[in-house]
Amino acid sequence: MKGEQPTGFASALGFFRRVLAVTTKELSLLRHDRTVLASIVAQPIMMLLVFGFAMSFEPQQVSWGLLDRSQTPASRSLVEQIRTEDAFLPPIRVSGYDEGRALLQRSRITALVVVPQGYRRDLENGDAAVEVLLNGSDPLQAARVGRWISELIVRGGGASMPMPFDLRQDFRWNRTLADRDFYLPALAGFLLTNLCLSAASLGLVAEKENGTWEHLLAQPARPLELILGKLIPNVLLSYVGLAICILGAGLLYDFWPRGNVFALAVATLPFVLATLGIGVFVSALATNSAQSVFIAVFFIMPSFVLSGSMLPYELMPHGVRELGGLFPLRWYQIIARRIILRGGGLDEVWIPILSLLAIFSVLLLLIRWRLQARLA
Repeated sequence: MKGEQPTGFASALGFFRRVLAVTTKELSLLRHDRTVLASIVAQPIMMLLVFGFAMSFEPQQVSWGLLDRSQTPASRSLVEQIRTEDAFLPPIRVSGYDEGRALLQRSRITALVVVPQGYRRDLENGDAAVEVLLNGSDPLQAARVGRWISELIVRGGGASMPMPFDLRQDFRWNRTLADRDFYLPALAGFLLTNLCLSAASLGLVAEKENGTWEHLLAQPARPLELILGKLIPNVLLSYVGLAICILGAGLLYDFWPRGNVFALAVATLPFVLATLGIGVFVSALATNSAQSVFIAVFFIMPSFVLSGSMLPYELMPHGVRELGGLFPLRWYQIIARRIILRGGGLDEVWIPILSLLAIFSVLLLLIRWRLQARLA
């Protein structure tokens, strides 16, 4: 008949109407859930303080030992050069290697500087050497302390300690190598991973435990439409959390995105959907809330460790590095650092975006398969 809508258009319109109906119901319930609303504000603030102030590998109050076998003005000048660095405490003088190694073993000192007996003569000849023993039980601190001492020793040697070449380093996007500039771009990824997995993994389980899941299935909406309707409110809350992270980092630390914020918002959507997809799949696997939380932890912790958000994934061995690519946070931290820290745009993050969409598509298929198995 004239005026009738095409079947395909009517089907699509009905799909969106049913999804919107479920979304409206979930938003009305969410509006009265003060615990979730409080966590949206409390978690970003807590993470901003942790990653901005506490998460720093910059050595402070470094204790170090000194074995000065030279006892010359040249060696004393070298020691004073090291003490010019505010992070170093006055040295603990030792009488021999055994005493110095014992202090290292008991973690009383982080480094032991050994000035050889012929240091002054070797310095005049241009081939002076100083031995530095480091406590490698904390490799990050040991590496930085060792680099500092090496630079201070070379600086203290002056013109009498020539370098084999003139090395000039220019660190782009993070000139001072501040730990804060490494962690703050990944802050939103940590927050959204925790929020999305926690909320979505309990969504279906709560319906099952309350005995309302069967009532939902009796509605005209299909299982996939129910899932999408339940995800959309969490997507909206995720953008609220993203905004708090960006504004908080800017207002507290003057750390503002260098790239296009709109590009970051667009790239955040597939990450949120993929992370929510994992949570829904966990919820579909679990039969109660305890199981859901237990399974979700196996996704949250590897995501933080293997994604490259806490430590560069380039340092991970092959196999483990590729395994981290299965987690959405791996791709989102690449997106966030390219846009926030380097000032990139969508043209530089399309590969991570496609990877996140692929993960979300696979998860939708797994969720559909799992729900069909439950209904059979």
